[in-house]
Amino acid sequence: MAAFDPSVITAAILAGGEGRRVGGADKGLLPLGGRPLVAHVVAALRGQVGRMVICANRNADRYAQFAPVIADGESGFRGPLAGIAAALRACASEWLLTVPVDCPQPPRDLAVRLHDVALGENRDVVVVSDGVRVEPMFALYRNTLAANAEDALRKDMPVVRWQQGLNRALVDFSTRAPEFGNLNTLEEFRQWEQGAHG
Repeated sequence: MAAFDPSVITAAILAGGEGRRVGGADKGLLPLGGRPLVAHVVAALRGQVGRMVICANRNADRYAQFAPVIADGESGFRGPLAGIAAALRACASEWLLTVPVDCPQPPRDLAVRLHDVALGENRDVVVVSDGVRVEPMFALYRNTLAANAEDALRKDMPVVRWQQGLNRALVDFSTRAPEFGNLNTLEEFRQWEQGAHG
């Protein structure tokens, strides 16, 4: 197999949530260890992909300090599939990698592992499994799925159900499940900062 080329992948950081469990705040911009949460995600993806974008529905100017911003095609909070569909529509590379903004330490080899499986098994979408559950926000898609994603969005399908109907493979990260841990509450932000992180 040819050496991995990060330029064939664009990463989309999904930051379009309502932040209900953090008092309606924009979670990706909350401070974590002295810098916004999104900065941690950008740092973890750097070198893994050729380009990064951030899918966000508010605070575009602030997010644009870290990467170009893509808004959902429709107003309001339509859920993560809206961000995925918008990112696929704008994706100029062969592949789109998605990660949620609330996971500060995604694996440094996430892109290459998913890409290896996608090529080796000729799959259109490859999704992480942490050994207990599927992690649908951590996925690699062929950019040819843009119209399919738009159709699923019109049908208001959950991301997992949409993925299940595609030519999907799962990649086992069960030995590294903590790397997919996400921060949902202000207390979890504090716990992360107090742990062995930074």
